Amino acid sequence: MKSLVLAEKPSVGRDIAKALNVTNAKNGYIENQHYIITWALGHLVTNATPEQYDKKYQQWRLEDLPIIPKYMKTVVIGKTRKQFNTVQHLLKRDDIKEVIIATDAGREGELVARLILDKVRIKKPLKRLWVSSVTTKAIQQGFRQLKDAKHYYPLYQAALARSEADWIVGINATRALTTRYDAQLSLGRVQTPTIKLIQQRQEEIKNFTPKAYYTLECTVGDARFKLEQQQREFDKKPLETIVSNMQHQLMKIVSVHEKEKKAYPGRLFNLTDLQQTAYQRYKIGAKQTLNALQSLYERHKVLTYPRTDSNYLTTDMVGTIKERIQATMATEYKAHAQTLVHKSYTAKHPCINNQKVSDHHAIIPTEVRPNMDDLGANEKKVYLLVAQRFLEVLSEPYRYIERRVTGQIGKHHFIYKNDETVQLGYKALNKEERHNEQRVTFTKDETKQISNVQIVTHQTTPPAYFNEGTLLKAMEHPEQFFKLDNKQSAETLKATGGIGTVATRADIIEKLFNMNAIESHDGKLKVTSKGAQILSLAPQALTSPMLTAEWEDKLLRIEKGQYKRQQFIEEMKQFTNNVIHTIKESDQKYKHDNLTSAECPTCGKFMLKVKTKNGSMLVCQDPSCKTKKDVKTQTKARCPQCKKRLTKFGTGPQATYRCVCGHTETQAQMNLRLKSKGKDKVSKRDMKKYMKEDDIDNNPFKDALKGLKL
Repeated sequence: MKSLVLAEKPSVGRDIAKALNVTNAKNGYIENQHYIITWALGHLVTNATPEQYDKKYQQWRLEDLPIIPKYMKTVVIGKTRKQFNTVQHLLKRDDIKEVIIATDAGREGELVARLILDKVRIKKPLKRLWVSSVTTKAIQQGFRQLKDAKHYYPLYQAALARSEADWIVGINATRALTTRYDAQLSLGRVQTPTIKLIQQRQEEIKNFTPKAYYTLECTVGDARFKLEQQQREFDKKPLETIVSNMQHQLMKIVSVHEKEKKAYPGRLFNLTDLQQTAYQRYKIGAKQTLNALQSLYERHKVLTYPRTDSNYLTTDMVGTIKERIQATMATEYKAHAQTLVHKSYTAKHPCINNQKVSDHHAIIPTEVRPNMDDLGANEKKVYLLVAQRFLEVLSEPYRYIERRVTGQIGKHHFIYKNDETVQLGYKALNKEERHNEQRVTFTKDETKQISNVQIVTHQTTPPAYFNEGTLLKAMEHPEQFFKLDNKQSAETLKATGGIGTVATRADIIEKLFNMNAIESHDGKLKVTSKGAQILSLAPQALTSPMLTAEWEDKLLRIEKGQYKRQQFIEEMKQFTNNVIHTIKESDQKYKHDNLTSAECPTCGKFMLKVKTKNGSMLVCQDPSCKTKKDVKTQTKARCPQCKKRLTKFGTGPQATYRCVCGHTETQAQMNLRLKSKGKDKVSKRDMKKYMKEDDIDNNPFKDALKGLKL
């Protein structure tokens, strides 16, 4: 009898096979005498679409809403049906005694596996593999500690509740808004409050009026003293009076205080912190950072599971710390790592805290040493960020002497502060944080000549626009940005981790870009006209983060077995009814900001001009029509004059190609150029055939070397 292991992706399946020495690769699975290892391709089973419940839902009609099925159906995804059939066949094999769920260790990973098992209606014993990295050592240890899958059934119930509720609310709200306003609009419990976050910040900046304020400073030797307890002074006259009284006076040093202090590094990275740091330092987008992390985790095996919200490690990891340090010796931090590897580490280290780790610990290096030359540009940067923070956390603190000097001029006190490094500690890893310090010494009761007394003018500044990094942090802590009804609401949001999850926030931001609800100007995020209208048309409940807070609170209770999934779904159905009623009764209008004078050849309505990855196109404003026409496309064809890429305008024989230098040619001219281009060239097929010939006659190079013995 054998155990069937169900992984989430082929790469993870192969890693498990390697760790368990399973080598007989088949079509869609790997097998030996003890195990059969197969995989989903991400998701194999998903929620049915409205059309799969009833064909009448193929047409989007406001009168058909809300669509609330009595029982939620799941369907096999068409593109991955072949792999589903393979998994189904394996699950039903008579020699399979048990199934080991080895999908990602988390709510969504549990959903991937359970939907497949429920669809196949498998009744065999279930076990669960729960690991945070896919190295051979971690997998082997995980298989020694397999748990009964029944302990994770509440986790599946929470994942299923989230999936079904998002379907019920999202499908209905999107269809209602789209059909009510005859425009392609989308609502969601996370995406809509995210647009609201950006809009609020945009309005703050727009309505901000800068004010001038003043501070008083003076120079003594090389030291710059500032007026003690100086608040923002918006009236310049009091400071001018002080300056006039300081004329021809000396400063008396009344106190010199020195104290040794310590500064500690930031915590280990969770996903949101790492995405924010990657954007701040390298301007890598949230989605790109997550993609790099997934590759470093799955393909290269050099980082642990990335979709985590924890900044801490667990006590059972203490014994692996030195191996992980050794792995970082392949980086520019080799010298620092060599120092740290000889130290001892215990469970009392500040980065170890079992209570602050839920599903997954912080993102840290694995025991696998990376080949830095094999990593892509983003992968290398992200790995170095994680390695640096990991080594910083294990390093000594930064120690320095804080020197505070108080000088008196008349009845006014001035302060000078100076820090002197004693030990760089963790800051030795970050060259940007080092600075040349100039020590200026003072003695108590001495008098000093003052110079350059100056009233400095400042301007109050508005808050900064959100960028992808700071928006992620705002989504994690929305209670700091929204005006909530009560303190309890803020506490709920804080406790449930904000809107979205660490695993989905990057995708939400990407979706908002794709649906043209937000845009980026030099990294500054702004709401588009479409995004602003979505907010004005959406029911108030969907623009607030409180909906997500309430959901997450209940989902966590479902995970703990303290709340019923069915009760949660009934509440979501009632909520959806209220949303649909609000949209139907609204008398607001939607105005397209990209409407053109071109008429749709199918239905006669005016078409919209939308941007695509390679140019722009016209689409019918009626979502049910789905007619599209290319307008402008970036091609790979080169201009014969300046060699830059040509842009194609229009379609078919009437299309024209234009270059920024002014060159223009018709589709007929382009066809002629492409036809003549290949006349004198040997095709790849002919070249391949030519290279396969056993011998080449009249080859002088071959003849010259025929007598050479190597």
